[in-house]
Amino acid sequence: MTHPLGNPPSKIIAVHLNYPSRAAERGRTPANPSYFLKPPSSLAGTKEPIVRPRGCRLMGFEGEIALVIGSRAQRVRPEDGWSYVRWVTAANDAGVYDLRYADRGSNLRSKGADGFTPVGPRLLDAAQLDPAALRLRTWVNGELVQDDTTDTLLFPLGELVADLSRLLTLEPGDVILTGTPAGASVVEPGDLVEVEVTDGKVSSGVLRNPIATADHDLEPWGAQPRADRAETESAYGTAYVPEPLLDDDLADGLRSVAVATLSSQMRQRGLPHMSLDGVYPAVPGTHMVGVAHTLRYLPLREDLFKRFGTGMNAQKRAIEELRPGHVLVMDARRDTSAGTLGDILALRAQQRGAAGVVTDGGLRDSAAVAALELPVFHGGAHPSVLGRRHVPWDTGVPVACGGALVQPGDLIVADDDGVIVVPPDLATELIADCQEQERQERFIAEQVRAGESIDGLYPMGSKWQEQYRTWCLKNDSATRAARAIEGERA
Repeated sequence: MTHPLGNPPSKIIAVHLNYPSRAAERGRTPANPSYFLKPPSSLAGTKEPIVRPRGCRLMGFEGEIALVIGSRAQRVRPEDGWSYVRWVTAANDAGVYDLRYADRGSNLRSKGADGFTPVGPRLLDAAQLDPAALRLRTWVNGELVQDDTTDTLLFPLGELVADLSRLLTLEPGDVILTGTPAGASVVEPGDLVEVEVTDGKVSSGVLRNPIATADHDLEPWGAQPRADRAETESAYGTAYVPEPLLDDDLADGLRSVAVATLSSQMRQRGLPHMSLDGVYPAVPGTHMVGVAHTLRYLPLREDLFKRFGTGMNAQKRAIEELRPGHVLVMDARRDTSAGTLGDILALRAQQRGAAGVVTDGGLRDSAAVAALELPVFHGGAHPSVLGRRHVPWDTGVPVACGGALVQPGDLIVADDDGVIVVPPDLATELIADCQEQERQERFIAEQVRAGESIDGLYPMGSKWQEQYRTWCLKNDSATRAARAIEGERA
């Protein structure tokens, strides 16, 4: 097979996730880059067909920017990484998801088949390019399906070179595939995939590869094609959404008790600082239960906002990382003089299945947000965008929201009295004790309505214990009878 690289490289290294848009599709954002190898025999050039093995249905394409190393790189620094790149060109990191299970993690057979790494058609001089100003576009049958730029990469191109060179030597001619943006999906025999890299002045030309099917059956020895639902959704580019994070019975238990009662019970356990102060429901009467996913804002610094505040920033990543049952907890340092959430992102959070959002900052589009079916607790309405006061910084880290420490995975419960953090390991016993406390309070309220003094009654003293036990037996019997009647009607 012909390609513009001439001699084959010693290795082809591909990055798993690098574009925020793709990370959002996958539902996770890595803290560090991870890689897999593709064999040099997978290289191909433009116009050469990508052949789908018989028995496979999920032929995936991934438009990518390919870097070609120009000089030997060992333990180079991130600021020097780009100087070791000689050429830049377009690539298609093709593969069949039907065989991904067979070499889980390595992708050897699913992405390493002959012809599964077309590159070209032209090599661009890296010395003449700004690595943060490249644009990648992919078309399928003439329709634009991928369009992204390198200014918001999770891991800048030069840093990839430095990271890899810490432990392995990059030789001249080695190829690094730098990740694919959102839009990668499945193609069928007869489709045409086209990929281009440009900086607005020069172009790699359009890499064109038709999809074909093999003229022979896949031999019966070795792993055979297969794909489950998750693999199919992954191939088509939709995030696989797992089951809700919180057990239904636990969620119902937390929902059955008041935040004030939870606060009281945690204070008895030496935890008096669990409330998120200064936040209020967008809609009175809202009750919210979920698992914390966190987002941290830092004070505005104009020189850093372009890098951290634009594109697929931490705020947008946090929204796209939400899973059913998550409550997004935003730490805005109790600064309500700029919005931290608006109607579009609130709508997206609702579509992601979020259980709610809490921010100790401002809320934009408050009327539109209140009209959604999404519980939102906030520090106050404000018309300004977040860039007036905040830089979205990171997600999935411990935060201080409303003066309370919230860790990812903590349970969040809210009602009209406010929002509280519940440690997951205490939830079951808290529910039982809260339900008992609220039952006692119902008994006490009945006595007060009947004219009794609160002396010795609230809190309930020993002289009321026997009467309380009798009241409980009577009420439990009534409850069981009511449930039996309901069962017969059903």
